[in-house]
Amino acid sequence: MKRKLIAAIGVATMIAGIAACGSDKKDDKAAEKPADQTGTVTVWLMAEAQTAWPELVQNTTAQFKAKYPKVNVKIQYQQWSDKVQKLDAALSGSSAPDVVELGNTETQTYILNGALAELDKKTFQNSDTWIKGLEDTCTYQGKLYCAPYYAGARVAIYNTADFKAGTGSDAFPATEDELTAALDKIEAKKGGDKTYSPLYLPGQYWYAAMSYVKAYGGQIAKTDGSKWTADLESPQAQQGIQHFIDLVKKYNHGDQTKDEADHANVMAHEKAGVIYGNGWEAGSVITPPNGNAKLKDVIKTATMPGPNGKALPSFIGGSDLAVVNKSKVKDLAKEWIADFTDEKNEAALVTKATLPNNTKQLEPMKADPATAAAANAVPDAWFTPIAPGWAAIEKQGILKTMLLDILKGKSVADAAKAADDKINSLINTAS
Repeated sequence: MKRKLIAAIGVATMIAGIAACGSDKKDDKAAEKPADQTGTVTVWLMAEAQTAWPELVQNTTAQFKAKYPKVNVKIQYQQWSDKVQKLDAALSGSSAPDVVELGNTETQTYILNGALAELDKKTFQNSDTWIKGLEDTCTYQGKLYCAPYYAGARVAIYNTADFKAGTGSDAFPATEDELTAALDKIEAKKGGDKTYSPLYLPGQYWYAAMSYVKAYGGQIAKTDGSKWTADLESPQAQQGIQHFIDLVKKYNHGDQTKDEADHANVMAHEKAGVIYGNGWEAGSVITPPNGNAKLKDVIKTATMPGPNGKALPSFIGGSDLAVVNKSKVKDLAKEWIADFTDEKNEAALVTKATLPNNTKQLEPMKADPATAAAANAVPDAWFTPIAPGWAAIEKQGILKTMLLDILKGKSVADAAKAADDKINSLINTAS
């Protein structure tokens, strides 16, 4: 999608500063033979890489060091809660990483403000089959500024033992009517535990709420090609929001005002029959130290049914990897990303029940019962508006605030209008 770059004076100043740092220069060491090159490549990865697939990091570092024995690779693990704040501070100073992992809703801000270096798609394995929803978040005006790392799709993660005890069957219902009937039976069976939620759906879980909006034909915002306009006040969007709120109020007996950050832990403590999460979160439920190994054989995934007899549309999540424009070792940083996302490592992600960055390796996952729900959700998945101001909207928590206001008593119509007003003030301006 082509859009005019809208940038404030502060952003322009930042771009100028980045350019002054030599964004168009070749690496100082580029002419040297690989074995003679020196320097340090600093990589910011999110905590999942440390806890869920540390061997990928180790293998990539070993592979990279075999080519560049005198180059130091410094891996620094970050938390989603404060990564953006830390990155913004680092970019404005002298401590920026060379490689940074970005959630696919974060990339546009850093592309638009000139913080990311351009990449050559041809240098990455399987790039001709990259998942479009990820590649789109790395692309601006036909140029590539990050490489897809892994994809995510949301599914029902459920406790088969609870379903067996409550309904007589450990199979997950195929329709929402069947699901709510099963949840009612499970709740009756667990009646003595007032802290147990047959469906633990946190009230500020906006990704889930917007999936219900999508299910009813609504959307967060619409575009005519040059301007975005918020659309949560539409009847379809309001219907989806109300449906989500109704499910939260009926089945979540925990703190309804929370978001989804700890829903895997809630299930690990056997306080939830179903959560709606990324496919890989099933592993988080059963993997110590935070997970519960006793649940290894009872936690399964399935397609989450939505209203109107259809599957609930999933948000396509995931992460991308980018080279920071201020880096003095951009060529080395680009090669590290290419190594980390090569076919061998993407195959290793598949063994972790994590969706790879390409459809070639995704295809076999559609037939595997352990990953089929998530893999099959990718083709019809939705994404947030690829708009200049989206990151500011997400950073300000506008959708979370809307949902929280409704839970506290505000009407869906009034809360949607307030959210639309705030979205419209931000969505067309790069932050």
